[in-house]
Amino acid sequence: MPASVLSTVLAQATAVETLRRALRSDKVHHAYLFDGPDGVGKERAAFGLAQALLCEKRAPGESEACALCSACRRSVLPEGQARPLHPDLVVLERGLYAPDQIGRRTPETQDLSIDQVRTLVLARAAFGSHEGRAKVFIVRRAEELSVSAANALLKTLEEPGRGTHFILLSSQAGVLLSTIRSRTQRVRFAPLPEEIIAKLLGERGTPVELAAAIAKLARGSMSLATSFADPDESEAREAFARRTLSALEATDLGPGLELAEEAKKNKNGLEARILALATLLGDRAIDAARAGLRRAETDASRYRIALAAIAQLDGNASPQLVVESMVARMRSQF
Repeated sequence: MPASVLSTVLAQATAVETLRRALRSDKVHHAYLFDGPDGVGKERAAFGLAQALLCEKRAPGESEACALCSACRRSVLPEGQARPLHPDLVVLERGLYAPDQIGRRTPETQDLSIDQVRTLVLARAAFGSHEGRAKVFIVRRAEELSVSAANALLKTLEEPGRGTHFILLSSQAGVLLSTIRSRTQRVRFAPLPEEIIAKLLGERGTPVELAAAIAKLARGSMSLATSFADPDESEAREAFARRTLSALEATDLGPGLELAEEAKKNKNGLEARILALATLLGDRAIDAARAGLRRAETDASRYRIALAAIAQLDGNASPQLVVESMVARMRSQF
């Protein structure tokens, strides 16, 4: 028998109980902000809440979707798909839709555009749900909303239609407009415990020892752990570390600027690559200290600079500027 999506959210007892309590009391807020690191269950919880709201058989006072009815099955993401089949469950995400689907001429490369909000939200705001239960909008990476898109969304957040719910997902809630934050109920999601990450990796076929090692590096994020376990991504991380170390020994900043330019074009996985670099530098510092080598302090300083770069990425800083600054600061350490 299939389980409801909400019941499969791991290690987020406080957040899940907040949602269950709202469902049991029939006081589900019209707008939530799920705040926490990437890869800790925010999206799963969002789809779990949506499934419960749309379930055809959930009775008043219950907090569980039946997971069997047509609405429940269509509220789950199909294998390999980014959007559900249920017409009353709408996902917004930068680049998820072809330009012509949302009235644009060009792809959304920089942010989640006002065109997407107009097409998917505002055009539907005056109408009820297709199937009569509820209407749910999930906004992935809400920090990527353009200012105009956020302001357009704000109007609907202030006066949502009956049975309309918004769930904004963000790992950088602080960069959202204060007006957006003030109109949403914040639900915080914590980093996952290492043992949970190791267990999930093991279920996906990662050897036990490797899963345990990756879990220590993943900073509580299953998405980061999955990236570490991917062989292709592993090669990319190793290449980034090698090129960075080479850039530190170059006669000028040219190779570092090339790395920064590439980070601008492909920021996906950058955090994992810098974390791998930091791990390498930390190991080198420890080995050098044990051997009494003078470079121990240099590697330790560079390790701290790499960690600071990751924090800057978490703060939504420009990937290009983060890498450029990181390499420049590391080059100054001798």
